[in-house]
Amino acid sequence: MNGDPGYGLVRILQGQVADRMTAAKQARQNSGQPELTAADERQLALSFIRDAVARHRRAEIAVGLELPDPAQDIDLVEAVDAAMFGAGALQELLDDPDVENIDINGCDEVWVTYAGDRGKVRARPVAATDEDLVDIVRTLGSYAGINARPFTPATPELDLRLPDGSRLSAIMGACERPSVSIRRNRFPQMFLDDTPVVTAGPRGNGHRDARRPGSSSRRQVTLLELGSIDAQLAAFLRATVLARCNLMIAGATDAGKTTLLRALVNCIPPSERLITVERAMELGLRRHPDLHPDVVEMEEVLPSSEGGGGVSIGALVRRTRRQNPSRVIVGEVLGPEVVEMLSAMSQGNDGSLSTIHARDASDVFHRLATYAAQYEGLSFDVSHALIGSTIDFVVFVRKNPRLRGRRCVMEVLEVTGSADGRVTRSRIFAEGPDGSAIRDPEVAIMRWRALAEAGYDDGAWHGAAAGIQPWASGTG
Repeated sequence: MNGDPGYGLVRILQGQVADRMTAAKQARQNSGQPELTAADERQLALSFIRDAVARHRRAEIAVGLELPDPAQDIDLVEAVDAAMFGAGALQELLDDPDVENIDINGCDEVWVTYAGDRGKVRARPVAATDEDLVDIVRTLGSYAGINARPFTPATPELDLRLPDGSRLSAIMGACERPSVSIRRNRFPQMFLDDTPVVTAGPRGNGHRDARRPGSSSRRQVTLLELGSIDAQLAAFLRATVLARCNLMIAGATDAGKTTLLRALVNCIPPSERLITVERAMELGLRRHPDLHPDVVEMEEVLPSSEGGGGVSIGALVRRTRRQNPSRVIVGEVLGPEVVEMLSAMSQGNDGSLSTIHARDASDVFHRLATYAAQYEGLSFDVSHALIGSTIDFVVFVRKNPRLRGRRCVMEVLEVTGSADGRVTRSRIFAEGPDGSAIRDPEVAIMRWRALAEAGYDDGAWHGAAAGIQPWASGTG
């Protein structure tokens, strides 16, 4: 926006428009008219906003004030619209493609982390008061997800996905001032090493052409281009998906787990029926019906303030078994759902994908076993046996300190079973000279036959490393 229209004025106009919207809704109900769609309601509100701004300007002229630049009216309309349907003053940051993270420690302490060399800077306030900041978050919670999520003193925690795919986490009461963290989704769509050619059409009618690098009508980003993986690892990961292996992506916060998960999901053939289970929907597969036309997105339903109702992550994972999935994708494993997820994997839902927080790849098994013991009372021996029989590969991602913090796959473990009460595994991709994962040719891949049938010839890649061109490239 060209100028700052002022928090106070925006709130006044927002209140006027909200009153008109309420009156209009009541009038429709009284006359028996159906409710407006979300798009129509937004358009009606926009007309009310423009009218409110025009009336405000006429009032200023009536008292002798100078008529402002027309661009300021546009800024004011956008500001009121953002306050009602967006993220208020935050919207400008969310619209900046270079913003990676936004951390707010009260309305006037805003830290923004940009991609590239710009790094972390302090930005201008996003609200006039902490109460206004809470109002912004509360408004987002009421409409941004498929389920309204309250943000009140009785429910002081909030996690949700914003319309652009960013993740918001907010808390109040437990700290001196309300705290809000937003992790931007700079890459709402991601691929491994090429992008598909998509023929647009209504849901279910779109189709993907054979993979042809660089031929997509809209430029997309690949992990290969970003330097997160090399060509051999890209070919390997695609084959694990096509071979319906069960994958667990591990890493610390902000390491790139969800971005890698998106890239792997985009290797799944469009004919398959996918069911995603998330605490706050983030993957957004239904926004790309040309890639995945048959998708059910499930989101945890929080209980009421009295403790009734709600649907837990574990219950949703259990429910997926009756929804005829080709694959189940659990956005993030945080504990209670772990046994249900592993059971689903072991009962025929091969090709499942999920993410988990972990310090390194080997830590994944300890975390899963600890969750199973904590929430379901399973012994470590039983948990490790279950893990060893369900998970096929663990892919570990991290901000690579040797490459200036670039998000990279650092290692890949193949789960080979369990023995003596512990998961057994092999490190088939290990840290190379620059820290990113490269294939260790001395370690055999147990599932080599299934991967070869899916297009990955490990021996050919070894020959390529020796100067012999492999018959199957990383881009297919």
